[in-house]
Amino acid sequence: MQITETSVDGLKREFKVVVAAQEIDAKIQAKLQELTRTLKLPGFRPGKVPLAVVSQRFGGSVAHEVVEAEVGAVSRQAISDRGLRIAVQPEFEVSPYEPGQDLDFILRVETLPDIEPVDFGTIELERLVAEVDDAAVETMVTSLAEYSRSSEPVTEDRGAVSGDILVIDFAGTVDGKAEEGMSAIGHELPLGQGTFLPDFEQGLDGVRAGEHRQVRVTFPEGYSASHLAGREAVFEIDVKELRRSVPAVVDDALAKRFGLEDVAALRASARDRLTKEYENLSRRRLKRALLDRLAELHTFPVPPSMVDVEFEGAWAMWEQEKEAGRLPAAELERDLETNKAEYRGIAERRVRLGLLLSEIGRRNAIKVTQEELNRAVIAEARRYPGHEREVVDLFRKNEQAVERLRAPLYEDKTVDFILELVRLTDRNISIEDLRREPDEEGQAA
Repeated sequence: MQITETSVDGLKREFKVVVAAQEIDAKIQAKLQELTRTLKLPGFRPGKVPLAVVSQRFGGSVAHEVVEAEVGAVSRQAISDRGLRIAVQPEFEVSPYEPGQDLDFILRVETLPDIEPVDFGTIELERLVAEVDDAAVETMVTSLAEYSRSSEPVTEDRGAVSGDILVIDFAGTVDGKAEEGMSAIGHELPLGQGTFLPDFEQGLDGVRAGEHRQVRVTFPEGYSASHLAGREAVFEIDVKELRRSVPAVVDDALAKRFGLEDVAALRASARDRLTKEYENLSRRRLKRALLDRLAELHTFPVPPSMVDVEFEGAWAMWEQEKEAGRLPAAELERDLETNKAEYRGIAERRVRLGLLLSEIGRRNAIKVTQEELNRAVIAEARRYPGHEREVVDLFRKNEQAVERLRAPLYEDKTVDFILELVRLTDRNISIEDLRREPDEEGQAA
């Protein structure tokens, strides 16, 4: 076997591989001999099929199988012997094999770069911190009271006004045909909050309990259900009850609705939730600052194929956002090639940071434990109330789904490891400034 490196282009390497005919023929013959001991053919006793017959009938398929296995084995050996760490699956260019001739093929690999992380102790970062004040706690408690406020029937003889709650049955049609999602029974509609289309709510001005109304609604252009955009619908509406909201009160009864003993416990719970929220915001800003700094300090080359894959995913998302009309005006005003160049730069940065964090984790034996994965699966399942079992089963059966959970856990553990080594300085800011994106801060300045 001869392996000759024929090309080196950055992280791409190419090898010419030749395996002697004698080696291939010997493996083909050994495979055929093995077949004769187990093969069953009509007219022959088991294990007694002549080698010549086996060679005639199965020689071609056996040769193909042996060549395919040899290409893989020799390639793995070539990569291992040279200590190469490959970025993506190797490529092969195999010449047609002829019995009695050498097997030769081209092996192309794209390797991972050599990465030397900086001394993290030389990195200085600022951690932004916001304190939870009493006003923020009261705002949250009041919001909880508003959210859980109850209602009572309107007893006086009057029509509905903004702020009332209508309990209605309704059914809508478009061109005389019922459409999915356009009917309900016992629906509670708070008037004046814009939860339904303006035409619908305006058609119920002054309505009384027990009254029936027919309301015509024109769906706006750009409506989320595109097949209804710009079309007119007719709704038949029966008003079952007219109710009004009861003023929200912050008291022990409110606390008990949330499973807490009294108002003091409710306020303590609100403070804890806000503290966690502020800490998460602070960490997110700190992580972003760290990644920005790491990107500035590391300029190693990245495998083009990995950048291509990352770019294609990002660009597909860009096209979806454009189709949905959610792109910033600044991006729409630029020409396509400028946008593509920007997104390719973003893809390269993501790949470089991913490789860097992976190398740091590898050097420092950072691993995601099964217990941590289990907690992540449970947290994901809780996002789908009533379907927790199905979600857990999905992760048990789908290794790729598990890997999608493992990757962010691994990244966060590596980031936490680095943050233990950098030099941090805390700076107190308002929660408004902490919530503001860094780009927005620059614009405000």
